[in-house]
Amino acid sequence: MFSGAQVSLYPMADDFVDIILGALGALDPYRDKLRIETDDISTLLVGPPEVLFPALRDLFVAVSGSGRHCVLSATISRGCPGEPDDLICRSDTFGGPAGPLGPRKQAAITAVRGAPATGQPAAAQFSLYVMGTDDHMDEIYGCIDFLKQSGVYDRSKNFCTKLRGDAGAIFSALDEAFCRFGPGAGHVTLDVTVSANSPTAV
Repeated sequence: MFSGAQVSLYPMADDFVDIILGALGALDPYRDKLRIETDDISTLLVGPPEVLFPALRDLFVAVSGSGRHCVLSATISRGCPGEPDDLICRSDTFGGPAGPLGPRKQAAITAVRGAPATGQPAAAQFSLYVMGTDDHMDEIYGCIDFLKQSGVYDRSKNFCTKLRGDAGAIFSALDEAFCRFGPGAGHVTLDVTVSANSPTAV
């Protein structure tokens, strides 16, 4: 299965280039476990979710450490039928039937509550898209119910769910939403925006 993210960073500062280039060092520990390609719009990270989400977290925490208002925008996808399988994405997280929602929700709640803290407060909004299945709304509602019990739920918004808390817990919640909801071998995508140090945080 193919899984990965197209990621863009937006530091709200005149020296945004230096901030972004400095933050990219946070990806160094992951470079042998991810395929990383950068162009003038975004950076592609290809790899399994157990590597992908910690890399996204560490990248975001590094760019937020500048103290400036920073935003990470990402499209994260798995199982897209238009993408070839890639051995670097191999993961025991995927595959097989999804199973009952109850145990999946509880496992996701436990994972988020046990996520290591980073010390970086953040806010996020995201949308979950479960493709190619008739019960996609059951999966989405199950994910929302998990989020409401996760400790990072802030509120529902039009077309998305808002999260607030430590960046470690937020990226753990995104990881759980991505991996535990929708068919194990199916096409699932997240549309994600994460923000830190906003002068207008509400």
